[in-house]
Amino acid sequence: MKRQALFFSVVSLAALSVPTFAAEPEMFGHRYGKNAFNFEGMPAGPQPLRNLSRLPDGKANAGRLVGDYNNPILTREAAAVVRQKGEMATKGGFRNSQDQCRSIAPPFTFAMQLGLVMLPAKNGDIDILYDQNANTRHIRMNASHPAKIVPSSMGDSIGHWEGDTLVVDTVGVKVDPYTSVDRFGTPQSEQMHVVERYRLIDGPTAKAQIDKYETSEGTVGGGGRDAGYDPNTNLKGLELQVTMEDPKTFTQPLTARVTYRRLISEWTESVCADNPQEHYKDEWVGLPRAGRADF
Repeated sequence: MKRQALFFSVVSLAALSVPTFAAEPEMFGHRYGKNAFNFEGMPAGPQPLRNLSRLPDGKANAGRLVGDYNNPILTREAAAVVRQKGEMATKGGFRNSQDQCRSIAPPFTFAMQLGLVMLPAKNGDIDILYDQNANTRHIRMNASHPAKIVPSSMGDSIGHWEGDTLVVDTVGVKVDPYTSVDRFGTPQSEQMHVVERYRLIDGPTAKAQIDKYETSEGTVGGGGRDAGYDPNTNLKGLELQVTMEDPKTFTQPLTARVTYRRLISEWTESVCADNPQEHYKDEWVGLPRAGRADF
């Protein structure tokens, strides 16, 4: 309770101290969220992967993540990996960075994380807090990437404003066997370059985009999760257009969309911890373990 109270105190303070450079101060200090994983497709151009496994009602089968390995956006090598992961999914499942208690790095961040809040930081920078695995990103505003990038768990992110749009450029994400672009196991290499473009959109548009995607792909927990959307559609939504470039994964740059609505639900502490129950064989093989007890 003390942590939660402290968090809301920080959010309240942030809402009153939005940096002067922000073209859209309403982005800051408010919780935005969604209730479906992966990426929405853009109206035109290459499309993100969809789940080949469908339920009788046509929605995606969230319990069997079989990515469309025939999608022409994939290189031959990446398609082979997605196909292998799909075969594993039909037999039980496969591991990713989220369920192995590792950093949920871009672009998987946007496919997996369901809630976020943007907060102003020192020197005009921006912090983004997510609701899973206690992940936080620091965006250095009006800065440049180092001449020599040292790969790190969340990569190096720099940002700037283009009118009312926040643009974030990320490179240098360190990869491991559990790193992926999406929940279908689409691989990524250390050459991944991600550009995020955030802007506020009117509430009815945000609701329509989310409703369309959730109707097609289903919601978290097979419809059993309450996203906590604010029923007031006069409140603006948040739209992210994310462009991913990785020559080892994609045949060309892929731009996808993620739509968020304002939330009224409380921020819940979601810390990844050891779980003695395996949903499939060797689920926890990648879980970091301490070599000795702390005390």
